[in-house]
Amino acid sequence: MTTIRQTQPHAEVIPIRRSVPVASVQGALALDLTPRLDPPEVDGGLDAPHFDLVAVDGARRHRLDAFVHRYLSAAVEIAMGDRPLSQLLRHTEHRLYQELGRRAATVSAAAGTTPATGRGRGAIRPTVASVRTSLVAADALEVSARVRHGQRSRALAARFEARDGRWQCVALVFG
Repeated sequence: MTTIRQTQPHAEVIPIRRSVPVASVQGALALDLTPRLDPPEVDGGLDAPHFDLVAVDGARRHRLDAFVHRYLSAAVEIAMGDRPLSQLLRHTEHRLYQELGRRAATVSAAAGTTPATGRGRGAIRPTVASVRTSLVAADALEVSARVRHGQRSRALAARFEARDGRWQCVALVFG
């Protein structure tokens, strides 16, 4: 039996898909990558603008900002197990004080260290990079802060209330 082989002429292949140019943003968040030629804005530290709902004189405002910055720095170091919890006893509401102690114990257990003894040489220590405060009432202060921890930044929010002649932190949220 002989097979007859039919030869087909070469047909031109037509692509079904058209080539699409590669976009600079493919399903991601579009970022403006043009260079910025203006000098960067400098964080004002304790002289940063405030958004108070209650009038306050400059000296009192400066003392409040300095207190809040010191408190938040200590709270962050306590949460990481680098500082003893007892340092914030006077200025922290009881429930929040216990929660901060639990956080310090959890972080220290995960790191294999003892709370309040530090994590040793070479440990990356968190630092409060900037603080924004707003006096929302004569006896209430709300705060947001940016905490640097190595190459990362985290948010921190707090509320302070004047109780028994001193400011006490009644809420502290790590972001």
